[in-house]
Amino acid sequence: MQLEHVALNVADPDAMAQWYVTHLGMQIVRHIPTPNATYFLSDSVRRSVIEIYRNPAAPVPDYASLSPLALHLAFSTSDMEGDIARLVAAGATHVSPIDTTPSGDRLTFLRDPWQVALQLAQRSTPLLEPTP
Repeated sequence: MQLEHVALNVADPDAMAQWYVTHLGMQIVRHIPTPNATYFLSDSVRRSVIEIYRNPAAPVPDYASLSPLALHLAFSTSDMEGDIARLVAAGATHVSPIDTTPSGDRLTFLRDPWQVALQLAQRSTPLLEPTP
């Protein structure tokens, strides 16, 4: 089996999807405008997908109250400090110092404008090798 996507029920999927496209390099691969705004967003190399939607059948989680260690979306970076500054200027909040693991990975957490935790990961060795 292959993981298809991970989904987040959010208050404002239209604005959130646009922010992810503009500031995280995501691409809209499918948009279902009604009855509940739904976006499927792919990363820049089309290897992973997140679904951002609003479904009133379930409550929107209080993302601000969830520890980033309990739920986060991780994005790889090659410019940790530059991406932190750029995302903060776009409305994110930097919530933890940059940590360097024993293996040399650099990690930090931010929160997007909707309080979903984002991790920036600058890996010493990529988790997955790029596909040709």
